[in-house]
Amino acid sequence: MVTSTDRNSELAIRPPRQERTRQAWIRILEAGAAIIEEGGYEAFTIAAVCERAKVAPRAIYDRTTSKEALFLAVYEHGLSRIRADEEVFDREERWAGLDGRTLVVEAVAEFAGIFERHAAFLKPMVLLSGAHSEVYRRARAYTAQMADRFTAVVLGAAHEITHPDPETAVRLCFSTVFASLMMRVGYGPDFAAPAADTDAFVRHLTQTAVRYLFGGE
Repeated sequence: MVTSTDRNSELAIRPPRQERTRQAWIRILEAGAAIIEEGGYEAFTIAAVCERAKVAPRAIYDRTTSKEALFLAVYEHGLSRIRADEEVFDREERWAGLDGRTLVVEAVAEFAGIFERHAAFLKPMVLLSGAHSEVYRRARAYTAQMADRFTAVVLGAAHEITHPDPETAVRLCFSTVFASLMMRVGYGPDFAAPAADTDAFVRHLTQTAVRYLFGGE
């Protein structure tokens, strides 16, 4: 029987210790992300990564033992770029002094911008997550972190929220925003509603969030 410890060991990455091998590993991760963005999971092979990164297969097998482990390393590399953009939610000066409605509009717009900038990487992950248990598990944990960041920012206006349980309301608001963005990225702008350009879509999404949390116009 394969245990979770065995599984984690199989997926472990042996970090490079020298500058030359570190640079090669970065090229490998960048190449893998580019392949996924262009062709999805189906295009991701060790041979394709080696060719694109201009490395020999040993450069990969010195770090890991399988395509699956390499793919998940590339997945984490792609997420690290998204997380870097999300650091805006940790900057208090970005949100200081905003009234509740403006706070929500700006927070939703920031998330929408992140999804737009990283759509090429997110789309294949959205499509894969339903069939790939490890991607699903990691994506679920990552989404919880996103929800916490969004909630922490918007609860800065908790006294203006009309719902009797502001935190629950904000988390439900995040779920709606997140689901809408993921559906648009994964399946296209006309999957569940008439197609709208990005500006119009974000405007409608922010209006929905504002009206749910604060009521009125």
